[in-house]
Amino acid sequence: FGVMLGIKHAVSEMQKNNNGSIVITSSNSGTQGWAGGAGYVTSKHGIIGLMKVAAMECAPLGIRVNTVNPSAVESRMMRSIESQAAPDAPNEVKKSIEATNPMGRYGKPEEVANMMLFLASDESSYCNGGCYTVDGGVTAGLFSAV
Repeated sequence: FGVMLGIKHAVSEMQKNNNGSIVITSSNSGTQGWAGGAGYVTSKHGIIGLMKVAAMECAPLGIRVNTVNPSAVESRMMRSIESQAAPDAPNEVKKSIEATNPMGRYGKPEEVANMMLFLASDESSYCNGGCYTVDGGVTAGLFSAV
């Protein structure tokens, strides 16, 4: 409900100025699926669906809505996933995840932030209802998530 409530309250403020940009974080798992990921994948697909509806409903109010969909990013979340998958060999898990990425690495938080900054800015004034990947090419090919 967090994304829905965030949109609801942001729109109520932004419509006062007939202007705004809402940028929602989803995941590349919101654009594809992977075995064993039903709960996570479903939630991320749901976020993208909600964004698309909000983009259509908010456009007449001058408000744009988009998602940023990263793959693995250097973060505490990834350290936790690696450690849970193989407590004695988290670095091996990281290497296997990186091997599924055409760029061969995790993303950097600032790379995701830069996409979000672009979408929040007037430079993206005609971007509405889009899913913007920051994933090193993961969704470009036939890679499977770990």
